[in-house]
Amino acid sequence: MNDREWWRGAVIYQIYPRSFFDSNGDGIGDLKGITEKLDYVARLGVDAIWLSPFFTSPMADFGYDVSDYCGVDPIFGTLDDFDRLLERAHGFGLKVLIDQVWSHTSDKHPWFLESRTSRPGSSRHDWYVWADPKPDGTPPNNWLSVFGGAAWQWESRRRQYYLHHFLPSQPQLNLRNPEVVQAVLDAGAFWLDRGVDGFRLDAVDFLIHDGSLPDNPARPPPDGVIPAKPFGLQHHVSDMLQPEIMPFLARIRALTDRYPGIATLAEVSSQDGAFERVHAYTAGSDSLHMAYTLRPLRGGFDAATILRAIADIARIDQQGWTCWSFSNHDVERAVSRWNPKRGRHAPDPAFARLLMALLLCLRGSVCIYQGEELALTEADLAFEDLRDPFGITYYPEFRGRDGSRTPLPWVAGAPHAGFTAGAAQKPWLPVPPEHHAHAVNLAERDPDSVLHAFRRFIEWRKAHPALIRGALTTLDLPEPLLGFERSLVGEERILAVFNLGAESAALDLPEQGAGMAPLSGHGFASTIEGGRAILPPYGVFFATTTEDAAGRLSGGKLAAA
Repeated sequence: MNDREWWRGAVIYQIYPRSFFDSNGDGIGDLKGITEKLDYVARLGVDAIWLSPFFTSPMADFGYDVSDYCGVDPIFGTLDDFDRLLERAHGFGLKVLIDQVWSHTSDKHPWFLESRTSRPGSSRHDWYVWADPKPDGTPPNNWLSVFGGAAWQWESRRRQYYLHHFLPSQPQLNLRNPEVVQAVLDAGAFWLDRGVDGFRLDAVDFLIHDGSLPDNPARPPPDGVIPAKPFGLQHHVSDMLQPEIMPFLARIRALTDRYPGIATLAEVSSQDGAFERVHAYTAGSDSLHMAYTLRPLRGGFDAATILRAIADIARIDQQGWTCWSFSNHDVERAVSRWNPKRGRHAPDPAFARLLMALLLCLRGSVCIYQGEELALTEADLAFEDLRDPFGITYYPEFRGRDGSRTPLPWVAGAPHAGFTAGAAQKPWLPVPPEHHAHAVNLAERDPDSVLHAFRRFIEWRKAHPALIRGALTTLDLPEPLLGFERSLVGEERILAVFNLGAESAALDLPEQGAGMAPLSGHGFASTIEGGRAILPPYGVFFATTTEDAAGRLSGGKLAAA
């Protein structure tokens, strides 16, 4: 693998700056805090970091409403602080990816302030998506905002509506306008010239809409129950998912190709056809490098569901490249979302280690969300503590995204778990009391902690090229076992079997010496008894194998991915 393709099979650590570490005591994490703690990230053994937005913003959506693409918001620091962060990361051998939010801006962005008062033919008149009202004064069509209500906001200065897929304060850019495309690409070039190693591209499915503005067709709920979030009551075939997205992605690729070794990572929604779009957005020399989809993060956790997700990728040819994640700043933490004992007990640490091993063994690249390595659970916050406008709108049926965004606990027992240097300053979100038991200082001292498990496993993974770049072949095993083989031609074949159950499970092995040898050093214990591998609850079994041996395990039913 040449250095320009460092991203293939890379492990990327997502940092949510507001909640990583607060260096100046104002209760909000900052760039200096990230720089101070980068040694912790580097010791995990990851290849890169992804920084969620730190740009100038009114913070209505906590940085995903940008008012200056080339500025650092003062709550996070300065451009000099970013440059020092970048230099220190590179000193540790870490690549740095930054978020780029190019589907929309803040309504405080100078572009929008000019557009909302301009006349036809004037500068930036059509830099955003504007439309006349219907004759009765209502919005031009039935499109809905993800965050609730109509996707159109009235602007009295222009006597028109503007489109917003999220908050009304996040107007949609008109990426059909070549000047707008060039403006956002120029902003990207600004950061590439400073030395960043790539971009995570937000909300790619929402970049471009159907310009004729037809209604979306209805999608009645199958059970007849109206959901709390009405966005799901439409097929979103007109307001998003348009073929014109592809030429825009080609422009992004052309920009990044001017800078050797740059990687791009697209966020793909959970709408139908998600895996096909992962492929479309990443296949070929004029597409992006990687993409992940929220689709697996919306489903359950069982062997059939996981195999179905892998099979969705298997149905697509392998020119593209998937990036897998189980948690991020927009969804409930996986260790809580998929907890087999949900609502009754805290997740078993063994379950957190199982999720870790499964994620790091899938074909593609991997994103780890900050705190995942500590087995942090989803925070159950009181309504008065919520800051996410999405959650505030839909509470209590949906509590929003704050539960996955609480500050990282560094020191158990310290005020706010050591997140902020100002012990008397209340953090922007509270640290849940139960998170103190997961604090970094305790995990560092415990050789059996999930943190050490992550470090060991990532190091072990690097010693096995098949787990980084190899093909994946699923095995037909009885539940609760889930198994697949990773293979790299001319190098190695590795069998990986996961026990998704809370009880021990047995795997019948081929005859002794018949093409299979158990592997060690990965941190998971299993025993061999009478030709069977005994996997403890949430255990994992690894072995080198041959194709024939794997086929006998699976009854000859293998499916390539």
